[in-house]
Amino acid sequence: MSNTMRFAGESKNVEYKVTLPDRSIKYTKTAVAFANGDGGRIVFGIEDQTLRVVGVPDDQVFTIMDAISNAIADSCEPLIIPDISMRDIGGKTVIVAEILPGAQRPYFIKSLGREQGTFVRVAGTTRQADDATIKELLFEGSNRSFDQTICLELTASDSDIAELCKTMTAISRANAKQGGETVKQLTAKQLLSWGVLVERDGELKPTNAYAILTGSNGPVRSIIQCGVFKGDTKAVFVDRREFKGAPWELIEQAYQYVLRNIHMGARFAGVYRQDVYEIPPDAIRELIVNAVVHRSYIDRSSIQIAIYDNRLEITSPGRLPMGQTLERMKEGYSKIRNEALASAFAYMGLIEHWGSGIPRIIEEVREAGLHEPEFLGGDTDLRINIYREQTESKPDGAERVLNAVENVPDSAGIVPDVCRNSAGIVPDVDMLTETQRIVYQYVREHGQVTSPDVENLLNTQARRARKVLSELVELGVLRRIGAARYTRYILDGEGEE
Repeated sequence: MSNTMRFAGESKNVEYKVTLPDRSIKYTKTAVAFANGDGGRIVFGIEDQTLRVVGVPDDQVFTIMDAISNAIADSCEPLIIPDISMRDIGGKTVIVAEILPGAQRPYFIKSLGREQGTFVRVAGTTRQADDATIKELLFEGSNRSFDQTICLELTASDSDIAELCKTMTAISRANAKQGGETVKQLTAKQLLSWGVLVERDGELKPTNAYAILTGSNGPVRSIIQCGVFKGDTKAVFVDRREFKGAPWELIEQAYQYVLRNIHMGARFAGVYRQDVYEIPPDAIRELIVNAVVHRSYIDRSSIQIAIYDNRLEITSPGRLPMGQTLERMKEGYSKIRNEALASAFAYMGLIEHWGSGIPRIIEEVREAGLHEPEFLGGDTDLRINIYREQTESKPDGAERVLNAVENVPDSAGIVPDVCRNSAGIVPDVDMLTETQRIVYQYVREHGQVTSPDVENLLNTQARRARKVLSELVELGVLRRIGAARYTRYILDGEGEE
């Protein structure tokens, strides 16, 4: 611990105590909360409001350290052993009790019992866990997935299972990039290997994942609530919708709802107009897919999609899985909560490589000239905001997206020379890397290129293909047109008929 600690207030991972409290539960419940989360430190000898270093009496340091260690070890179940140390800050001694993330969750205060004595950390405060959170902790502690657990309220006949396999196979073939004929027919055996079904006493039993995939909202709640609001709060609503059903139906309905309620604008290259949405459709779809596959289904809340005047807000129920943080998520670290659902979504082509979704969303939103998405929460739910205003600094070649209600000019002058990009600059092709030059030459010969084309051309993965294309867009060599599965790239400065 460094002296800079005095400048930081209490947080998800730090709590201050000016003195050793007369009742140990005032800090042992925080030790429980840290063990149930990402770990943390309780610092004795610092005022929590002013962050003034008071210190502890030198002649009582070891007595206090023993008292803290014994209180935490004796009061908590399962056993929590803190790392107790003393630090010098400005000539004064403080005591630090460091608690590591626990693997035997849930941790609770023995005298209160598991139902009343389980605590978690929420926004810098220690709070009693609700029933859904305790269940989530139980699954984390047993290293099990809720969606792979048998759904006792549901039955599945052979014909029901066959119908689900038929539907999922059709979706997979429709989403296949290399042709649907290469997709194998889904079978009950495959569902069994994923955990969508489990075998008990020679019979196939449906799990919670089966209930979700079939849209059975009785035993497991799978609903998306959408709304349009006037202003930037929920005080005045314009429209509300609630969607139920199988996950692929939820995704498509919510996706189309958002597209209907955001602005359609235009960009121009010479006399040619390109219609675009103010928020990239691919990013919208990816956010909805992520919310459906990674939400907590133990939590009975619904996914909420709110469209305000200034932002699109998507809220997914449930705390982040053990080991996941907002920072790691944005970097592409994947922590799968619902293993059976994730396998099913991957088969159907609804998600690609693990961990690629969030970085791709951030990249697409930046390319559209918008502020980077905002990630909030993680303690009880996850909220992601995409702000609708353009940033002052837009990507090269990007025109302002016009609102649908604004007047759009019929033309924009003369078609620029094909050797120049839309900013009137001749790109320096000699400065391209070998990989970039291969893609550039392909576009020169064929007029356009798609991400799957680049995958085949470079014999690489989808994420790398998109990265190369994004680099060429940033360099002013290529321009992105279209949306979703119709996205393609042409030479920047060429018009699209």
